[in-house]
Amino acid sequence: MRNLPAPIAHLLDLAQPWLTTAEDWLTSPAAWSQFALLVASWLLARLVAGRLAPRLTALIAPKPQARGMMATVRLWALRLLPLLLPLLAYGFTALGEAFTRQVFGSGAVIAFGKRVFLFLAARALVRDILREPFLRLLGRYVLVPVMALYALGILGPISAWLDGLTVELGNIHFSVMALLRGLIAGSLLFWLGAWSNRQSTEYIKAQDALRPATRELAVKATEIVIFGAAFLLLMSIMGIDLTAVAVLGGALGVGVGLGLQQIAANFISGIILLVEGQTTVGDYVELDGGEKGTIVKMTARACILETFDGKWIVVPNEHFITSRVVNYSDQGSANRYEATFSVSYDTDLTRVPAVVNSAVAALPFVLGHPEGPDVELAGFGESSVDFVVEYWVNGIDDGKNKYASQVRFAIWGALKEAGIQMPYPHRVVEIKGRLPE
Repeated sequence: MRNLPAPIAHLLDLAQPWLTTAEDWLTSPAAWSQFALLVASWLLARLVAGRLAPRLTALIAPKPQARGMMATVRLWALRLLPLLLPLLAYGFTALGEAFTRQVFGSGAVIAFGKRVFLFLAARALVRDILREPFLRLLGRYVLVPVMALYALGILGPISAWLDGLTVELGNIHFSVMALLRGLIAGSLLFWLGAWSNRQSTEYIKAQDALRPATRELAVKATEIVIFGAAFLLLMSIMGIDLTAVAVLGGALGVGVGLGLQQIAANFISGIILLVEGQTTVGDYVELDGGEKGTIVKMTARACILETFDGKWIVVPNEHFITSRVVNYSDQGSANRYEATFSVSYDTDLTRVPAVVNSAVAALPFVLGHPEGPDVELAGFGESSVDFVVEYWVNGIDDGKNKYASQVRFAIWGALKEAGIQMPYPHRVVEIKGRLPE
């Protein structure tokens, strides 16, 4: 080995303990007995799993028409059946390990076999059970390699070597092992947080007994609690002192005071809107700036309005607190509108209210409660007498319903049928002096 190149000699030095162990196992009757026990455990596990799996399937499988939490739990239990074979092999090997150690005084081969069975269980978990793409990716590139290193018995030395490698960021020192642990744990925690947040959001929004504003507030509070807990737990896993988080919170407070006033104001305004419940999802609102539409979403920073032509307007929450907001309530509430029209001065004005009231009241969307159509004399113009008809509808004239247009068509038809003229402007031209011949 003295004449070999340095890299090859180094590899041979690393492999020397493995070669020595393999030689000892091949020449030891105790090792061969343990190998026989491992093979017997695997064969017995296959026999028991083959007979037990159909019975467990028939026992656990829910009925086709079954629904609810218990049916879901049963389906999850069925998906765990691929773990039956390696876990049974691990259990049978563990039962024979005590006997082998007592007889031969050694159990290295048995311990190696148990680790191999756990590796097979991890591979079955990733290949046959996990269906979420992120979890399968994490299992394929993290869990399976880690279990392979554990089966070979080198996970401890590799972990110690990675723990000795450090990364320096100024005065902060991290080991490579801590960074890897934080990356894996952070990915898993925030995926679990996102999944929990989706489940809690669906559950909260399905509670019809709660007001929409209360549901939105509960969703936001749950989201903050879930991801806040995930962040603190990640800090603890990485070994970061939580007092550093307090320092970071103080720095964040200074940043809010200096440059994030608007973000903080919008966030607090959003909480106030959700708590008061005076403006919520589904309301049709009009702001002082002219923005109007139906609130389709309320976030921590802004409300999203959808106009009648499908455009979305993002309005900061602060505008709903500091400016005047006209809330027409939701689409199912009664609202009053008015339509103006004019008639000629030659008209018998006493006929107009009856003609127009009956025409407007005949429209299917015009309500009789809280008040039916009401025609009022609005004024005397230069060329016409001006009227206005007030009417109630169950909804909002937001461009989709077009109540006012249908009312004006009805007024036009009723006046034409009654022989009442809607005048056009008249002008009188006075010529002073004699006309040219």
